[in-house]
Amino acid sequence: MASMPATKYRPFPGVDLPDRTWPERALERAPVWCSVDLRDGNQALVEPMGPERKRRLFALLVEVGFREIEVGFPAASEAEWAFLRELIESGGIPEDATVQVLTQAREDLIERTFEAIRGAPRAIVHLYNSTSELQRRVVFGMDRAGIVEVAVRGAEQIRALAERHDGEVCFEYSPESFSATELDFAVEICEAVMDVWEPLPGRPVILNLPSTVEMATPNVYADQVEWFARHVRDRDALVLSLHPHNDRGTAVAAAELALMAGADRVEGTLFGNGERTGNVDLVTLALNLYTQGVDPELAFWELDRVVEVAEHCTRVPVHPRHPYAGELVYTAFSGSHQDAIRKGMAALAESRSDHWEVPYLPIDPQDVGRSYEAVIRINSQSGKGGVAWVMEQDHGLRLPRAVQVEFARAVQALADEAGGELTSRAVGEAFRREYLERVGPVAVLGYEHPRADDAAFRFVLRVDGRELRVRAEGTGPVEALARALRELRGVALRVVDYSEHALGEGAGARAAAFVEAEGNRGRRCGVGVDGDIAMASLKALVNASNRLEECS
Repeated sequence: MASMPATKYRPFPGVDLPDRTWPERALERAPVWCSVDLRDGNQALVEPMGPERKRRLFALLVEVGFREIEVGFPAASEAEWAFLRELIESGGIPEDATVQVLTQAREDLIERTFEAIRGAPRAIVHLYNSTSELQRRVVFGMDRAGIVEVAVRGAEQIRALAERHDGEVCFEYSPESFSATELDFAVEICEAVMDVWEPLPGRPVILNLPSTVEMATPNVYADQVEWFARHVRDRDALVLSLHPHNDRGTAVAAAELALMAGADRVEGTLFGNGERTGNVDLVTLALNLYTQGVDPELAFWELDRVVEVAEHCTRVPVHPRHPYAGELVYTAFSGSHQDAIRKGMAALAESRSDHWEVPYLPIDPQDVGRSYEAVIRINSQSGKGGVAWVMEQDHGLRLPRAVQVEFARAVQALADEAGGELTSRAVGEAFRREYLERVGPVAVLGYEHPRADDAAFRFVLRVDGRELRVRAEGTGPVEALARALRELRGVALRVVDYSEHALGEGAGARAAAFVEAEGNRGRRCGVGVDGDIAMASLKALVNASNRLEECS
């Protein structure tokens, strides 16, 4: 096989930061969140959102807790202009929310941007221009000084228009392609913009450091952010913001490490929707914090509804294995995983601990609106633990271990035959066929306890289609019936294990009994359900005896 031409690529250079401090830090609070779903997310869609879908997504973003929302690039799109104007004129922006608008450092676009935010009580005007050496050389044909001049002219125009604006304007600047920009130049151009905007601790400027194209491992981005934070002046008058993209598939990790490196704010999208491989996924980032005991300050307790609205608005499906939000992420098919989850749930309930500890489930599904019923699903890979979970949770039967092992084999065979997943209903029906509704040569129809003048139990049986009345002695009805069956059928029959439990509560509750019996050719289990616990145990024994005869 021919090898790929890896030599055409060069490794990205690291940052000279031997005394980096971010590896020793932990995330202890949520960042400032800014959703760019309506701008970055929208421009990445094959079919951009119309007004109805934009309104619905904006409402969802507000509902889950975003207070900074980039609504578009109004100077470059009539549709985004119209949407922003509708939001402002209809009073659709909550008092505690701030809309953000993006503009390039061009005079006509900046002028149009301020026309778009007219009447907004508070807005962030986000200015950007490309700064990397590659962009300077290939796209713009400018040196460093020329790129700085573009940024400064844009910043001056924004300040002048903001002074005449009838609402509050916050300033944000992005050295676009920061991830590929020389760090000293990133500081230089940002400080040139700061000279114009004159940030103060009480009136900070947002400096946004985009990983416009993810070009290295996440630790390199963290080093870049820490280096920048150390060298830029007036750090106490700045909000350092991140805008990670996902070209290498590590945007979430890059954001987490860069927050550890000192950033304050993150721009991203729900479920990572964005151009190329997407933006940083804010749902994953927020719930990662949550699993570490940090309040993410975003409310995702109805995550299925968030998925539903996002899919409707973007026409982009959320992958079934998407972290936290995917249809299958709280589902275990593997038998060993199912068994561990079942035992973990039982241990947690018994301990009544305030802390979540269940194998294979880093988050309690109920915290995001999922139900435990969906945690374990059955296919040919499932084992006894998964089968036991479904039978207990959905059908009320707590199977002892021997029944779990025996029934799991029958379920796996059924799943192999079906060629896919089995529903809970299908598993329950299989159990009834295998045990409760199984017709054999013997059936127990009734029994009587010993009389005062007779130590024997009396049983009414149907044997090979004929009704018989038999008597047998024993310390209990199960032992007595086992003795009677040995004599009637000529089989070795010994009860190895027995258990029972009530089905429901109250005087009218039925009972389930489970018997493991041994005969000449091995062991088989039997199950019986009845309103009388003794009758349930007799049915279980007969069921086990019939199944032993089948294998002899």
